[in-house]
Amino acid sequence: MSISGLTYLDHNATTPMKPAALEKMQEMLGFPGNASAIHKAGRDARRRIEQARGEIAAALQTGARDIIVFTAGATEANNLALLGAGMERVIVSATEHPSVLNVRSDAEILRVDANGIVDIAALDQMLEGNTRQTLISVMYVNNETGVIQPVEEIVAVARKRGALVHSDCVQAFGKIPLDVQKLGADFVTLSAHKMGGPQGVGCLVICNCNPVTAQIRGGNQEKNIRSGTENLPAIVAFGHAATLIDVEGFQKLALWRDKIEAAVKAAAPEAVIFGANSPRIANTTMFALPAAPSETQLIALDLAGICVSNGSACSSGTVKPSHVLKAMGADDAAAGASLRVSLGWNTAEKDVDYFIAKWLEMYGRVQSRKKG
Repeated sequence: MSISGLTYLDHNATTPMKPAALEKMQEMLGFPGNASAIHKAGRDARRRIEQARGEIAAALQTGARDIIVFTAGATEANNLALLGAGMERVIVSATEHPSVLNVRSDAEILRVDANGIVDIAALDQMLEGNTRQTLISVMYVNNETGVIQPVEEIVAVARKRGALVHSDCVQAFGKIPLDVQKLGADFVTLSAHKMGGPQGVGCLVICNCNPVTAQIRGGNQEKNIRSGTENLPAIVAFGHAATLIDVEGFQKLALWRDKIEAAVKAAAPEAVIFGANSPRIANTTMFALPAAPSETQLIALDLAGICVSNGSACSSGTVKPSHVLKAMGADDAAAGASLRVSLGWNTAEKDVDYFIAKWLEMYGRVQSRKKG
C-alpha cells in the first residue's frame, strides 16, 4: 500500500486500520457516553462496549465461562496475565515479545530449536516433579519470523503437569484460525492494531474464569480486573475489525511472501531465511544477508520509500541483533543483518515487486563494494 508516497510492508509492527473499522471509530469519537454512567448516554456506551466484546468472542469462539477484559494494548494484557495470575513460577519461551520476556525477572527460559519451535521435551522435563503454581507463556505466532508454535501440544504437557498456559496471540488473530476452546490456553492476549483495528486497545481473554488480580486499580470497570474508563471509540472499532476477519483471503499473501524469498535466494544464495522449515503465517518473511548489516539495508530501503524492519517494533526504534534469531542459534553476523518484511490486507503485488527491485539494487551495491 502506498501511504503518502511510501510502500508500507511492516504490517507486523502495525497494520493500517480497515476503512470500516475506522468509520466506526470516527462515529464514536464524538459520542459523550461513559460506560459507567447510569443515564441513557452511559447505557448506550455500555451497550456498544458489550457488543464489541461479543464480536470478539464470536471471532474467537470463546466458551461460556471465558471473560474478555479490555486493556490499553497487548503489553498491558501480557503484564496482566503474567503478574495477575499470581503464579509462583513462570516459564517463557526464548523468542517471546519483550512485553513477556521483561515482565518477571525470575522467569525461566524455555529454549527453541533452529527452526524457532519450542522444545516440548525440554518443557516436560522442566515441569517434572513440579509442585509450584506455574504459568507457561508461549506466543502462538512469532512477530519476527512468523513461526507458528504448537500451543495445543504445550497445553497438553501443561495439563499433565498441573500448569497453566498463557499465549500471546497478537500475530495469530485474523491471520490463522483461532478457536480459543480448541487452543486450550488459560489466558490469551490480543491487540487491535495488528489486525485492522486502532492502536491503543487490546484485551486479555481469561478462560474458564481463572482468577486474575487487577494490576491497575481504581474503579470497578472490566469486572474489577482492569480499572479505568473504557476507550469507547477504540473498543468499538476493535470489535468491528473482528467481524471483518478473512483468514482464507489472508492465506493468499503466501504467494507474494514466497515470491520475495525466491527472488532473494536467486540473487543471493548465501541469504538465510529464518523459520522456512517451520509452519509460518502467510504474510511474514525474515531473512538475513550476512554481508549487509540490518541498518545498511533499512537505510537503503527507507531512502527508496519502503517501510520494513529488522524485528520487533517495540525496541525503542533501535537497530540491534534480534533476540529471536539469537535464540534460534543464528550467529552475530546473521542476527545483525536480518530484515523482516510483513504484508497485509491492503498490500498490492506492485508493492512486492517494488520491494524486490529496490532490494536487488541494494544487493548489487553490496556486491560491488565487496569486489572493489
